[in-house]
Amino acid sequence: MSGPRATTERRPAPDTVSELVRWAAFSCTLVPVVLLWYGTSLAGATGTALGLAALTGACRFLLRHSERCASHRGGRHSKPNTPVD
Repeated sequence: MSGPRATTERRPAPDTVSELVRWAAFSCTLVPVVLLWYGTSLAGATGTALGLAALTGACRFLLRHSERCASHRGGRHSKPNTPVD
């Protein structure tokens, strides 16, 4: 009878930025539909959709830039952890 095996394989990290952008795109679609449903003008809903899309694009750019900078520096912690006295 063998026990549970310890796996040394690492799973790839989930792409959280893509997941976030997918939800934001869903919101960019859903919010104007809800606004139209409740009687907002087509121009207002379109303006809201464009504003949300621009904000989503800017956030995606900043998140990707942040990931690139972190990987170039070697991760979040570039110095070894030392105890604080």
